[in-house]
Amino acid sequence: MIGLRAERIFDGERIVDGNLVLIEDGKVVALTREDPQGGVGPAGVEVRELAGCTILPGLIDAHVHLTADAGPGALDRLANLRIAAQTAGLAATRRALAATIEQSLRLHLAAGVTTVRDLGDPYDAVLKWRTTAPGGLPTVVASGTPITSRGGHCWGLGGEVSGPDAIRAAVRERAANGADVVKIMASGGVMTPGSDTMSPQFTLEELAAAVDEAHAHGLPITAHAHALSAVRQAIEAGVDGIEHCTCLTPDGVVIDDGLIAGLTGIAVCGTLGSDRSIVVPPEILELVAKAGLSAAALQQAVRRLSDGGVRIVAGSDGGIGPAKPHGLLPATLAEYVEAGIPATAALITGTSSAADALHVPKGRIRPGADADLLVVPGDPTTDISTLAAPTAVYLAGQDVTPGGSAAR
Repeated sequence: MIGLRAERIFDGERIVDGNLVLIEDGKVVALTREDPQGGVGPAGVEVRELAGCTILPGLIDAHVHLTADAGPGALDRLANLRIAAQTAGLAATRRALAATIEQSLRLHLAAGVTTVRDLGDPYDAVLKWRTTAPGGLPTVVASGTPITSRGGHCWGLGGEVSGPDAIRAAVRERAANGADVVKIMASGGVMTPGSDTMSPQFTLEELAAAVDEAHAHGLPITAHAHALSAVRQAIEAGVDGIEHCTCLTPDGVVIDDGLIAGLTGIAVCGTLGSDRSIVVPPEILELVAKAGLSAAALQQAVRRLSDGGVRIVAGSDGGIGPAKPHGLLPATLAEYVEAGIPATAALITGTSSAADALHVPKGRIRPGADADLLVVPGDPTTDISTLAAPTAVYLAGQDVTPGGSAAR
């Protein structure tokens, strides 16, 4: 057993009246308060002192693309994997993908992210990688290849289908390959030329078939949806989650009380956050403007949904391009605060709320939870920017801080 003692503890929901976390066999055993005793805790337990710091659950990024390397055209280049497999060979292509996945995860870990949900890879690459994944990396929840319409958003990843029967077969295939969640593209997306962010990609019958088949296999299903019409369709079909949920119309973002009521019980993943040091090419800015996906529109949607009591989870969309690198989640949470969401509520979206959406025993510091922990200087409930400089990161109670830790 080991103990971690800090100035304060955020347990995934609130700052608690405790300063000592006890860990054994990768789990949190107890949360208590004790005065410092020279590095010794109850019954002589070794205690690591973290003066001036806050202990909180390891962050959870609920929307990433691990096979995308965050370079220019990252998603487009994934569409060329079939050609790469034919020229360089399948084994070499899989090794290259594995290297990208693992590097992506190391970047997340360095940012204090201990669990990610991958929501779109080429040909179930992440699901296949997990069967031989090395230790010491964040936990990966994964959907495999997203289901999309013919020529629809991210069609190049290999998930094009049409019709309820083909959609059901696609869901069954992902279940057989070990997916934890089904991802379906309910609207177009800005990164796929020719798809329409303002319109649904499937009929209600098709979307409902996906939901029914996923639930028949015990899997949750989340829908990518920017268009208000696609969001409404996803709600009617009975999805468990909605990614982005921007609620776009030709007249801008539209979110009324009826829509908010319909989102009861649905986890909405707002994918804010970007590396603002990156100069975005004019052609990308033009695409974003035409799609209605300005930073102001995205912030407006998340703030309105949060104010309405919708369950928000945090996701960065990490990997899709230079402004969306892996390890971006602290910036995502900072932008939630910038949008007007209180810092404590923003932290909840990246810890306990995300854990509930992903169905993982993480995101909270309480007895029986996985001891995936983050230590930051200061108090993130009053200054969210402290997340940008982690002091230490723990996986299952093991210090895995990149480059070493002052807590050791």
